[in-house]
Amino acid sequence: MADHAETLKEAFLFPNQPAGLTRSLSSKKQMYYLCKQFGIPAAETSFPQNREDVIEFSKNASFPVMLKGIDTLALRRRTGVKMVVVEDVETLLKRYEEMETPEAPNLMLQEYLPGTHRVWMFDGYFNEESECLFGLTANMMRQYPAYTGVTSLGVCYFNDTVVRQTRKFMAAIGYRGPLDIGYKYDERVGQYKTIDVNPRIGMTFRLLVDSAGMDVARALYLDLTGQPVSAGEPREGRKWVVENFDLVSSPRYCRDAKLGIRGWMRSYRGVEEASWFARDDLKPFFSMGLFSLQWAFERKFKKSEQIL
Repeated sequence: MADHAETLKEAFLFPNQPAGLTRSLSSKKQMYYLCKQFGIPAAETSFPQNREDVIEFSKNASFPVMLKGIDTLALRRRTGVKMVVVEDVETLLKRYEEMETPEAPNLMLQEYLPGTHRVWMFDGYFNEESECLFGLTANMMRQYPAYTGVTSLGVCYFNDTVVRQTRKFMAAIGYRGPLDIGYKYDERVGQYKTIDVNPRIGMTFRLLVDSAGMDVARALYLDLTGQPVSAGEPREGRKWVVENFDLVSSPRYCRDAKLGIRGWMRSYRGVEEASWFARDDLKPFFSMGLFSLQWAFERKFKKSEQIL
C-alpha cells in the first residue's frame, strides 16, 4: 500500500506514512537499526552474510540463540518456519545451512531472552502528527508456536513503561496509523526489548479493547473520517484466546513443565472473547474446526511419507 500510495489515495483513505518507513519497520534488520538510532532497547542482533560469519559469531555467543528470518514471510514460505531456537554451535550451523539462501542472505542471529510470561504487546493508533490517540498493552500468556509465535492466549494489563517507550519511538520516526509492536522483558538488564514491529493492525487486535469498546480498527476509522476518537480506560484482566492455536501450543508448555493440567484449565477463567467462536455467528468456528482437522491430517500424512 505504501509503494502505491499516490494511486490508491485517489479512492481510499489511509495514513500518510513518511516515504520508506513502512518497509523499514517491516524489515527486522532495518527495524533493529532504527531502535539503535533512537535509543530504543532491542534484542542484540547480528546479520551474517555467510557460514564463516556464523562461525565467528558463535565464538562469543551465549546459547541458546534465535535464528530468524529478516523477511519472515519469505522464510516461512520456503521452509515452513519463521524462527528456531538453537542450543549449541553444531545445531546452529546445521539449521543455518538448511534455512539460508546463500545468494540472498535472509537470516539473522538474535540473543534469546529467557522467560515464558515476559512477552508484551502494544496495540495503538497514531494520527497525522504521530500522536497516540489510542493505545493499550497486554501480556502474551501463551504463543503459537510456543515461545516464539503470535499470541494464542493473552490478558490485558497496563504497562506504563511499554506505553511510554512506544510513544517515544513512534514520535521519533514520525509514524502514522495502526501499530502492533512486541516486547520482551529482559530481567538481566531491567529493560523491555523490542522484538517485532508491525506497521498495521495486528491479528490479535481484539484482545486490546478498552472500557468504551474502542479498539485500534475503530480508532483508525474514526480518525480518518474526521470523527473524534473517544478512548476509555484500560480493561485490566480482559482475556482473549485463539482456540485452535492455543490447543496446539499448550501441550508444549505442559511437556516443558511450564504449565500443569489444572493451571491450563484455570488459565481460561475470565476469557471474554475468542478469535473464532461467537454465539450469534457459528459458521467461522465450525470452518476453523474443519480446516484445523484438515491441517492435522495433512501434517500426519507428510510425517508418514517421510518415515516410509
